[in-house]
Amino acid sequence: MAVKLRLKRMGRRHRPFFRINAIESRTPRDGRILEKLGHYDPIEKDPAKQIVLNRERAKYWLSVGAVPSDTVSQILLRQGIKHKYAEEKAKSRAQAKAIARTKGKFFTKAEKIAAEKKAEAKVKEAEEKAKVEAEAAKKAEEKAKEETEAVKKAETESKTEVKAKEAEEKAKTEAAATKKAEKKAGAAKKAEAEAQAESETAKKAEEKAEAEPEIAEEAKQEENKAEEEAETKTEARKEETTDKEEKE
Repeated sequence: MAVKLRLKRMGRRHRPFFRINAIESRTPRDGRILEKLGHYDPIEKDPAKQIVLNRERAKYWLSVGAVPSDTVSQILLRQGIKHKYAEEKAKSRAQAKAIARTKGKFFTKAEKIAAEKKAEAKVKEAEEKAKVEAEAAKKAEEKAKEETEAVKKAETESKTEVKAKEAEEKAKTEAAATKKAEKKAGAAKKAEAEAQAESETAKKAEEKAEAEPEIAEEAKQEENKAEEEAETKTEARKEETTDKEEKE
């Protein structure tokens, strides 16, 4: 008769409670048990009270060939009861794990989930890295564009400054030429005025020269007239003097 050490669920819904039993392997889950070895209460918060086990009877059943289930095996190991089935299970598990590693497969669902999460994390990291690189490339491109625009602007400003300088120099040259022309025009106007003044002076001199003979003649006539008047007065005085003398 093959005997197994396994759990029997008791308790109500959402409040599980398990009994650790020695039971014939062919007996159904809720069938007749051979011996009750203890109980396991996973809801209990105190780890020391979670498991109650008759260690002596458990060791007895192991010694007579009873095979514990995986859960019962873990409970026995937690209680410090080592048995060959746990060692065989561990050895078998290690071999299966090595084979799975050789084939490149996952040994447990937890490993698969962990690997999937790791792969997702790598993909996410790669996406974030690509995003960062894209943003950096975009910023570099914008910076290069700004620098190009700045260079073009500087070139334009330089050309504008050169043109402005040339225009300023041209304006200065034109202003100097205008000033020179104005100066020449002023000098010509002054020369014209002087020439006109000289012409008027010459005209006046000519008119004066033409008028001088008449003036000289008039003066001569006046002079002659004055001499005649003087002679007349002298004669009159002489006659008066003669008349006085005769009277005397």
